Amino acid sequence: MSSESGPRPGEVRDPRPGDPRDPGPASAPVPARRPLIERIGMAVIAVVLAALFGGVALAAWAGGEVFLAAMGAIGCLMTLWVGAITLFRG
Repeated sequence: MSSESGPRPGEVRDPRPGDPRDPGPASAPVPARRPLIERIGMAVIAVVLAALFGGVALAAWAGGEVFLAAMGAIGCLMTLWVGAITLFRG
């Protein structure tokens, strides 16, 4: 007999690694929040990148490139969103 315990009779297990029903280690550490100064710094970087995306969107709109303007505006909004999440949820 092997020392490894298999599935119980009638139990169906996912043969792939990472079975979603596997509880994993019971003592998984909870990640600590980033320091406030680090979160502020990353949010500032996100604002700078969002300004660049916004500039691309405005320049593309002025040049008549509507699709590029839309993509730049979406990039601007997504970057601002991630910066806000980084700052407030950290």
